Amino acid sequence: MPDRLVIVESPAKARTLAHILGRGYVVKASKGHVRDLPKDRMGVRIDNHFAPLYITLPEKRAVIKEVQGLARKAEAVYLATDPDREGEAIAWHLAQAARLDPQKVRRVAFHEITEQAVKEAFRHPRSIDMNLVEAQQARRILDRLVGYSLSPFLWAKVWRGSLSAGRVQSAALRLVVERERAIQAFVPQEYWTITAHLRRPPQGAVFPARLFGLVGEKERLPIPNEATVQDVLARLEGARWRVAQVRQREVRQKPPPPFITSTLQQEAWRKLRMSARQTMLIAQQLYEGIPLGDQGVVGLITYMRTDSPHVAETAQAEARDYIRARWGNDYIPPTPRVYTATTKGAQEAHEAIRPTSVKREPTQVKGFLTPEQLRLYDLIWKRFIASQMADAVLDTVEVEVHAQTTAGTAYLFRATGSTLKFPGFRTVYEEGKDEPEETAEGALPPLGEGDALECLRLEPAQHFTQPPPRYTEASLIRALEERGIGRPSTYAPIVSTIQERGYVRRENGRLVPTPLGFAVNDLLVHYFPNIVDYRFTAQMEEDLDAIAEGKRQRVEVLKAFYQPFAQDLERAKASAERVLIPSGETCEECGRPMVVRKGRYGVFLSCSGYPQCRNAKPYRVKTGAVCPQCGGDLVERKARTGKNTRPFYGCANYPTCNFTTNRRPLPQPCPSCGGLLVARRGKQAQCVSCQWKGVPPETSEEPTPEG
Repeated sequence: MPDRLVIVESPAKARTLAHILGRGYVVKASKGHVRDLPKDRMGVRIDNHFAPLYITLPEKRAVIKEVQGLARKAEAVYLATDPDREGEAIAWHLAQAARLDPQKVRRVAFHEITEQAVKEAFRHPRSIDMNLVEAQQARRILDRLVGYSLSPFLWAKVWRGSLSAGRVQSAALRLVVERERAIQAFVPQEYWTITAHLRRPPQGAVFPARLFGLVGEKERLPIPNEATVQDVLARLEGARWRVAQVRQREVRQKPPPPFITSTLQQEAWRKLRMSARQTMLIAQQLYEGIPLGDQGVVGLITYMRTDSPHVAETAQAEARDYIRARWGNDYIPPTPRVYTATTKGAQEAHEAIRPTSVKREPTQVKGFLTPEQLRLYDLIWKRFIASQMADAVLDTVEVEVHAQTTAGTAYLFRATGSTLKFPGFRTVYEEGKDEPEETAEGALPPLGEGDALECLRLEPAQHFTQPPPRYTEASLIRALEERGIGRPSTYAPIVSTIQERGYVRRENGRLVPTPLGFAVNDLLVHYFPNIVDYRFTAQMEEDLDAIAEGKRQRVEVLKAFYQPFAQDLERAKASAERVLIPSGETCEECGRPMVVRKGRYGVFLSCSGYPQCRNAKPYRVKTGAVCPQCGGDLVERKARTGKNTRPFYGCANYPTCNFTTNRRPLPQPCPSCGGLLVARRGKQAQCVSCQWKGVPPETSEEPTPEG
């Protein structure tokens, strides 16, 4: 009997499927797409209903030839590519390029590579879903129309080569730029707080309570400056303190849902400091299969590109049984937890990212995984287990304290505290945060209404309002998701691309727009407002979803987009002037501003008065740190080893001063001796003078370009 041919994308996935399917099946990998639009031209017939002109990728011709030969002998050809639009398109392109017999072609899709899921999918094959293929083609053509139209425009108006623009990429860049401008425009406002350190006499436990306002007033009492603080402190001199009200309540904290693509990328950054791209690469390895000794090759997690938190009933039941056996009945809710998608266009037929079996504890597979694979698997496993566990229960106490002054005015102070009554899901997992939050953790001493209190001291503290924080990869992905921009398959490439193009750099884990990023964004905002408009970009995603659901036609969507876009492009070509990218430097020869340019040998600083003034110098990035030898600026430099380059840091006064270090200098001085701090692993730093090690004090300084 002829073998049945199975085609997947990757060799790793092929090995796992071959192990599951056994004899009678030949499993081959296409190694991704076999056809695509050409790289050297647009590849879209705009005048012929936006017909794509696909070419067979030269490196895939041998693959197609092998598939054709095997398909002729096979009784059936199973296309087992990934269960999303991209996977559906790869299956269709394979069938087209290899001219597969439609009578033999079967499409199988599964969300986890386990024996049960795979064999179930092979028992219920289907035909290729052309609605999904059409949606993928529409996205590909849209991205080609934008990219191959805007990139040459940017080369002509900014500088040639390496610049690009795209629908989602440009909207993401705008988010980062607008956040930076909000930070630059932010004016800190001074404010003060007053904390009373109180106890119940004679020897009660001391607890803090913060001034809120005047008794009977609903608004918080503003304390804008030290003069107001001193006035309030004088009024509180000799005040009588008592407990006015005690409110106790039980708070239930629900577990977070299991991961979808965006939340996995966010949490992997928060907890593991993995980039979105690294997270997806490792998740794909866990999905496609890991050799587990006698068990063979096993897919450890479900499909990692998903926007649905749905969990199969069998997985719910397995998780509940595991939780009951390990922690007891108190740790499972009365009924299985069901989660619904909160993102627009989420495909509920897909599943959340979870372990394929909760019985494969991280400790049991540790010996088969790389450290990075283990850390990510541990995160996914714990999150899923927690998502099916009981609520955490906290006892919270809110106390209102009145301070009756000798003048008759009464001030209201408030104290809050909480204690963990039942840990529930927090036994296993607690969600990370992008920004630190004030919490009311910690118990208050027993207090009753009417209790007299003794004030040990009043502690005023000066504060300043803070600007919005710069985006991290995690918070940028969340912002894109909240606005409906992009889909699970696009988040990681978006965040990577804006950094690779030099539009955004990462500093201390935060995304900072470069002068080039500002210039490109401003140009696109001015001449192509729709391309960078958040609502317009989100609407395009909804249109693509509608194509996937069979509710709209590909050509209709492309036409509606392209006509106004083409008009904007012609206007921009005719009226846009060449952009000069400011560097913040002044030409020491003529006094004009220096600008950033790109030449044959890379980026450099040039006088804006060129050709009248030909002053030019290297483009360096200041670290914000001071040279310990001469007091000059420490800047980033590049060392070349063969074809590769690596960064190092040296004094801007070279060759007069030859100080260098391979570790990134920090702008904060050493808290012990005031010397130079350099970065170590994680958030740690080390002093080059006294060898102090630890977490450096916070700073708002960021590296800047330097000539």
